[in-house]
Amino acid sequence: MHTSTPIALITGGSRGLGRDMALKLAAQGTDVILTYRSRHDEAAAVVAAIEAIGRRAVALPLDVGDSAGFDTFVETVAEALRTHWQRERLDFLVNNAGIGAHALFADTEEAQFDALMNVHLKGPFFLTQKLLPTLADGGSILNVSSGLARFSLPGFAAYAAMKGAIEVLTRYQARELGERGITVNVLAPGAIETDFGGGAVRDNPELNAFVAANTALGRAGHVDDIGDAVAALLGPGGRWINGQRIEASGGMFL
Repeated sequence: MHTSTPIALITGGSRGLGRDMALKLAAQGTDVILTYRSRHDEAAAVVAAIEAIGRRAVALPLDVGDSAGFDTFVETVAEALRTHWQRERLDFLVNNAGIGAHALFADTEEAQFDALMNVHLKGPFFLTQKLLPTLADGGSILNVSSGLARFSLPGFAAYAAMKGAIEVLTRYQARELGERGITVNVLAPGAIETDFGGGAVRDNPELNAFVAANTALGRAGHVDDIGDAVAALLGPGGRWINGQRIEASGGMFL
């Protein structure tokens, strides 16, 4: 597929799952453009870690929730590709950036709903659309969903609804982009020990034990469980996987 080193664009790549995705992809030979919203220091540290293992990386600012900035961002990506790689195309797009909100359906405020929609649905929809000319034929898009789109836990109605929409969108993207040889899949992590949602799964012993008790493999997920899954899906062994929802949850709520 590649005449040269593949390049991945990972949104929200400065911390948590996105950081591990970036590092795992770099470890298997992929260069990385990662985005961050506000923490340039964290993004720079990821770039340095990637460069330390011999790959190239660039960090660019992006607010996925503000689609008005996407045209400028796409131009910035094009400039980064020309400057650092003397290339015009990306190979992989990972729509990972996300925010959390915990509120029962009855208590969800319209502002919370809109913020979730902008980051988790409208953002990936139009960012991917605008990056299509920059994505190489034969490339791959990986959207990120959640186990919460399959099983229901009180407090995540709006968040999970956006992720359910992304899962449907993934199938449509796969169908429509197939003529360019572009595969599109969705990865749905289960409960992971990160700082997401205030670090609840990691730091709340009762919640961690609840997750472990309801997971076939007997523990909550770790960040590198997800990075490894992304590397596998975007590696040479994933070329014939298309239009699929892959859950990486250790067998949660089976």
